[in-house]
Parts: sequence; C-alpha cells; structure tokens
Amino acid sequence: MSTRISHFGTLIIMILSMPYFAIGQNLVRNPSFEKFIDCPEKLGNLENDVIDWNMPTLGSTDYFNGCSIAMGTPENFNGKQPADFGVGYVGFYMYAPNDYREYIQARLSSTLKKGERYAVSFYVSLAERSDFAVKEFGIRFAEFPVAVETTKVLSGLHFSKMKGQISEELEISYSKYYSDEIKWVKLTTEFEATGTENYMIIGNFKNNKRTQKYQTKRKITKGSYYYLDMVSVSNVKSTYQNSEVIALKEYKLDSVHIFKNVYFNSNKSKIRGDHQQEMESLLSYLKMNLKINIQIFGHTDSVGSDSFNNRLSARRASEVVAYLTENGIQKNRIAAQGFGSSKPISRNKTEAGRFLNRRVEFILSKAD
Repeated sequence: MSTRISHFGTLIIMILSMPYFAIGQNLVRNPSFEKFIDCPEKLGNLENDVIDWNMPTLGSTDYFNGCSIAMGTPENFNGKQPADFGVGYVGFYMYAPNDYREYIQARLSSTLKKGERYAVSFYVSLAERSDFAVKEFGIRFAEFPVAVETTKVLSGLHFSKMKGQISEELEISYSKYYSDEIKWVKLTTEFEATGTENYMIIGNFKNNKRTQKYQTKRKITKGSYYYLDMVSVSNVKSTYQNSEVIALKEYKLDSVHIFKNVYFNSNKSKIRGDHQQEMESLLSYLKMNLKINIQIFGHTDSVGSDSFNNRLSARRASEVVAYLTENGIQKNRIAAQGFGSSKPISRNKTEAGRFLNRRVEFILSKAD
C-alpha cells in the first residue's frame, strides 16, 4: 500500500529517538499570530485585528503582518525584523517614560491541571529603534480575564483587587540583557500549576525604577520596544517524551526559502546559530521525497571585494551541501552557487541589514 504526501501540504515525518523534535500540546491559541480578522493598518489595534489575543490595559500593543504595508513584516516603523514562524508577530513597549507599558493577553485552550508542571516559552527580538534593552520578561496567569483602565504598569495592587486567583509573577531573566536586534531569542521557564490558570499575560510588571535596563542607543525612542512571536504553554511531561514523535514541515516547490537559523559572521563561512532542527527538517524531507532536487545559493554582505565575496558565498553554500551529503543525500540531487553581494535582501548600511544579507537560500523542485 502506498501513501501520497502533497508537496504543497503538510509533510508528516515519523522520527524515532530524536527528542528535540518533540511537540507537546501547545495550549496557546494562535501562538504565532498568523490568524487575523483584518490585515493591520494602524498602530495599537491588536485586539481588533488578531484572533484569540487582546490587550489587558489601555496600552496600545501593535500587530505586524506581511500582508500590510503600514504595519508590515519584515520592515515597520520601529525597525526591520523578519518573521520566523510565518508572516506575523506583535510588538510592545517593555519600558517607556512615565512608566508607560504595553501587554498581551491570551486565553488558554484549557485550564492548567493542578500540581502538574508546564513549560512557557516565546521568542523576542529588540527593535532597532529602541534606546534600552531589559533583562527580564514577566508572565502572570489569571483565572478570569484581566481588564484594567491604565496605560501604566500592571502592578501587584491592580492584581490584588481582581476577581479569582492570580498567579505569582514568573520572570525569565537573562545573564546579560535581551539586546539582540537581529536574531529571535527564545525565552523559556517552567512552573507548577495551581489549577486555576485560564489566561496568560506577558509584559513588564515592574515600574521604571525597578526595571533592570541597559542603554543601547541615545534619544531615539527613549524606550525599550520588543517584537514577540511563537508563544507556547505546554505540559512538561508531553513536551519531553523520548518515544515516537512527529515533526511537521511544509515546503513549497519552486520557491525561494531562506534558512532562518543559519547565520554567518562577517567574512566567515562556518554556520552559527541554532540551525540543527531546521537542517534536520530539510534532510528528512529530502529523504522522504527521492524525486525532489535542491538548489542552494550562498550570499554575502557588501563588505569586501567582489571576487572575495563570490568565493565566500560559494563556501557558505558548500557548508549546507556538505551537511546534506554527509547525511545521505546524493550529490546528483544537489546544485550549489554563490552570488556574492549581488542579491541583497536588506540595506548594507547597518549591521542588522548586513547580517540578513549573509545568508543561504534554497529551492526545491521535481527532478526532470
């Protein structure tokens, strides 16, 4: 009996003994902000645009989506940040003058179970037009939805007056500061549920005086604005199972795909970044689809001569070729080429732009 898998649908790959592919049930609806009512056209309109998310205060949290020009991705009013989990993400102030704050709130798909441990995670990236980076992100769970008419900090006093149970604040702290303006940084923590958690709020629950911050620039926004994406709350037991698990990956044929977690330092061809899962997904796809070939393209920023960049981009493409061939993909299914700095996707005038231009792309197509 044969099974057909559409190349335009979702590829379901059964993999054994690979725990980093494990997918526990995510209790956050619309976790990467891909489902929306209206394509965003103005600031502060998250709860009118996005499904399953709202703002627990009067702070004007923003929604960005690739469908929009005014509120688009990757470029928007606060900088440039490609979306790693689709085409949408949110943005909000973690620190601003006069204790101004913005938050996001979601209702979980089910109440957490008392006494069981849960993992919370999400990805953040500091917007380029931020003066400050912060050291901590806060999370609170509530039995009932939070709605407070303030543009300032959601304080302990606010929570003490609310109906139902409110969790203690969970903090995800970094040893330094969340100052990366290029990559998405994953934040994660675990906690034991009380059995009353129905809603989750993410933001900064401390006033300006108590907020640990680091000045990165001067007099741009006088604030700390972060993009946020891919929020997850899952039971720890289901997240870390080492038994048979499922990895889901979708690739569109004859389209350019950019490796999102394959990065390069300036003038270097060795891969940096958390690329393993992305490479494993591609490898598994090629092993499951023997009549699909791959073209790999290397690129550089504009620093250096054309001849040097052409050679460097070819070496970057060769790094991915070597990974695939060393793991069982035949060379006759792979073509590689370096384009140097001739095909930028961002401006080379900033380090963030140059970082995005130092990339590898690929195209999957049916063999002739």
